[in-house]
Amino acid sequence: MASVLYQQIELLSREKGIDPAIVVGAVEDAIVVATRKYYKSQENLRAELDKESGQIRAFAVKAIVEGAEQVEDANLQITLADAKKVDPNAEVGGEVRFYKPTDVLGRIAAQLAKQVIFQKVREAERETVFNEYSGRSNEVINATVKRVEGPDVIFDIGKAEARMPRKEQSRLESFAVGERVRVVLVRVEKNAKGPAVVVSRAAPELVQNLFQTEVPEIYDGTVVIRAIAREAGERTKIAVMSKDKDVDSVGACVGMKGMRVQSIIRELRGEKIDIIEYHEDAVTFAEKALQPAKVSRVSIVDSADKHLEVIVDDSQLSLAIGKKGQNVRLAAKLLGWKIDIKSEEEKRQEVEQQMAALVGTTTPLSNVTELGEGLIEKLAAGGIATVEALADMTPEQLEEIPGIGPKTVEKISLAVNNYFASLESAEPAAAAAGVAEGEAAADAAAVEVAEQDAASVTPETMDPATLDTTESSGLDAAATTDTTHPGVKAEKSEIEEAIETGQALEADAIAGVENAPDAGVADVHTHGDEVPAPEEK
Repeated sequence: MASVLYQQIELLSREKGIDPAIVVGAVEDAIVVATRKYYKSQENLRAELDKESGQIRAFAVKAIVEGAEQVEDANLQITLADAKKVDPNAEVGGEVRFYKPTDVLGRIAAQLAKQVIFQKVREAERETVFNEYSGRSNEVINATVKRVEGPDVIFDIGKAEARMPRKEQSRLESFAVGERVRVVLVRVEKNAKGPAVVVSRAAPELVQNLFQTEVPEIYDGTVVIRAIAREAGERTKIAVMSKDKDVDSVGACVGMKGMRVQSIIRELRGEKIDIIEYHEDAVTFAEKALQPAKVSRVSIVDSADKHLEVIVDDSQLSLAIGKKGQNVRLAAKLLGWKIDIKSEEEKRQEVEQQMAALVGTTTPLSNVTELGEGLIEKLAAGGIATVEALADMTPEQLEEIPGIGPKTVEKISLAVNNYFASLESAEPAAAAAGVAEGEAAADAAAVEVAEQDAASVTPETMDPATLDTTESSGLDAAATTDTTHPGVKAEKSEIEEAIETGQALEADAIAGVENAPDAGVADVHTHGDEVPAPEEK
């Protein structure tokens, strides 16, 4: 049967949640410290607790050596001969015990032993707390408010106390002593006073745990929470998706008449919650994440850097950004992308600036001759040095320049309009001139190629079998020469037409002479000296 002392040790161990062997070791160490202090000895002291009798014995231990020449420290070593006087079974390399009476230690030694025991137990308790909670980060646990120390709230979490600093609290919440709440275990810190457990009510894991508790579809895995972005006490955005096509993920989280989400909002003391359907496409997901604002379009600026550009209507810009940028900030956290929000007007101005930068042309005012030198000097004094800057000015802005009135504004407007009209009329003329010049160059090239091809066709370069045929046909040979240049082909078509027309006229003349009837004498007319008629025989 265990002694009363050992039973008390086991009771203390269960209360502190530590191993009884640690408490027994602490008691033995305490007796050693008290014995050393009382005897003022430098020997190797040890203590031993007898579980059955509850007696604690202290003794000095010396190592056994062969002879006196091997003894280096008499407090730690003993010769074999001296050891056999104490223990007949002693051997070299073993140990021998010399027991010290403990009943003479007194009150001071007992008090010292008590302090040592308490210190050892506290160290063991801290180590146990650290080992238990260090591996439970982001876990939601139940806690009871124990006390409030300044801005911090101290919770009782069972085996230890937990601290919730101000930055881990929601601004909407206040706590009363004895109140039970759910907190997220953030981390365990080691310090001089022992391990400090830090808990939070502002972590996103708290919202996730509340949804798992209130929504059965999330608990059984039908609906999955893909992302959470939270600013405690303000707003939370949660992205959910359903693994079952017949289950509406958003509807399951909201519940009948909003009962499920309303219970979570009450637990969070009225914090706003946006439930968004998750989408794999970043563009579509961004449109949903920026709700309740309506997005005009979303474009990916850099997919590697995860950068999005969102364009919204001018009336939706403030809603998309949110109070102090909260809406777009939470959306960016939810997506994991950088988001730039611009209104339609801002995007238009940006495009205009980019176009102006690409064009990069500026026309000095001196090119507009209708303005006159005096008016140009007034405009230059007003900071306008180019025609483009002048064209962007409104009549009201021009009238603010010293020396320019309504009539001068009309003159400027007319001069600028005439200048741009002259530029527009000059562009088609220049284009037509360029086309004509190009056609003339093409015709010249075609004629040159035709002449070169014609010069290259000679009797020496032709086949002898076809030489006679070519000579008899005259220009037909040149007409039948194969060419690939379109200009040459067109030139030869005209030549062929001319040749064919001339040959046809010549053939008609010859046929008319050959087919004419024989002419009589009377039909022959002569000019000059008359020829006498022949005499009849």
